[in-house]
Amino acid sequence: MTHVPFRLILAKIRRGTTAPGRFTALTLVLVAAAPTLAQAGECPGSASEIATDRPDVTNSSLVVPVGSLQGENGINTTRRGLDKAFDGTNSRLRLGIADCLEILIDVPNYTGRVKGDADTGFGNVAPAIKWQFGSLPEAWNLSVTAGAGLPTGSPKIAGPGLQPYLQFPWSYEIGAGWGTSGMVTTFFFPSDLANKQTTEATFVLEKKVTDRASLFVEYVGDYPSRGSSVQLFNTGGGYLLTRTQQIDFHVAFGLNRNSPNYIVGLGYSFRFDDLFHNAAR
Repeated sequence: MTHVPFRLILAKIRRGTTAPGRFTALTLVLVAAAPTLAQAGECPGSASEIATDRPDVTNSSLVVPVGSLQGENGINTTRRGLDKAFDGTNSRLRLGIADCLEILIDVPNYTGRVKGDADTGFGNVAPAIKWQFGSLPEAWNLSVTAGAGLPTGSPKIAGPGLQPYLQFPWSYEIGAGWGTSGMVTTFFFPSDLANKQTTEATFVLEKKVTDRASLFVEYVGDYPSRGSSVQLFNTGGGYLLTRTQQIDFHVAFGLNRNSPNYIVGLGYSFRFDDLFHNAAR
């Protein structure tokens, strides 16, 4: 998802709406300490299955392989009160440029009105760089992403000015097809007088039901420095068409009055491998 499939959907809500500092600090401590609790994880290679940042809000803790270009795309429909809107495509491009290192960019996303008075317009371009820690206990993965939403879209949709963010996705393989993951992200809004910072925390429980299919349930909480939180229960799954292609779906429900009633989405992702090798040849 905040690509997160929901980032643009929740952007307007989170800007106008407080998160306890103790919750944020505790979550950061837990994520930072997790790898020390438990031998050595490796970054993905071109033989690895595609690992995407969708359909859950929690991004993958893995980078794309060196020389691989990955495209992730999706559409959503959202209802909040009497307003109904769609947004798409939620497109993210990811390129592996070195071992355990990728660059990525979120392409401007369009939000359109279906019913009511929902705002319409394009979101921001958001480039970023992501590094995966490559020497962790085998069951653990952790990465760090630093990026920024550039002020290229509609302020009604994406908010005003430059919007930097810092993100820590993590995951842990429990075994027997079960796994957990989560993410802590801090969004900064220097140009927003109402809310200068929002911390987003997520937690996922996932089950691989077949060699190709998986299902998940997820909690998503956005906690602004001022105002009320936005909280969602998200569920869905993905299916591997091939080792490098995935289709997915998700359905989310708001958990408080400040959240959307529901969000429903579909997506398709793909990966091209060994681009640097082919270029050299």
